[in-house]
Amino acid sequence: MIIVDTGAMLALLDGNEDLHPVLRALYEENADRLVLPSVVLPEVDYLVSKHLGFKAQDSFLTDLGDGAFLVEWRGDEDLVHAQQIRVRHKSLQIGFVDSMVIAAAERLKAEAIATLDLRHFSAVSIKGNPRLLPRDL
Repeated sequence: MIIVDTGAMLALLDGNEDLHPVLRALYEENADRLVLPSVVLPEVDYLVSKHLGFKAQDSFLTDLGDGAFLVEWRGDEDLVHAQQIRVRHKSLQIGFVDSMVIAAAERLKAEAIATLDLRHFSAVSIKGNPRLLPRDL
């Protein structure tokens, strides 16, 4: 299982992004193993709308509805753990979404996290030591 963070999802959707080809290949090879924690959806929706436009936003939402991406909806149980992660790494000022992504990755025993946010994700000791993609390809 590969947990997908907001930045990686945006790079996958944006054909002009430098890392788009790498993330596209990752998606094509692992579509049934990529999991979006539900907490990233509003962020992705907003950023796609703002930076890529309505057509891209509509395509993304259609793909979600058609099951092109697996969504992890059980985030409630990660709330306490996410706050513990934020407190433990207070100096990093990790936001809510990133801490929830980490908590979900730990709970689901993810083998990797697709993220462009190496500042936070590489600085945190994540249970199970998931690879950070595309960095660790």
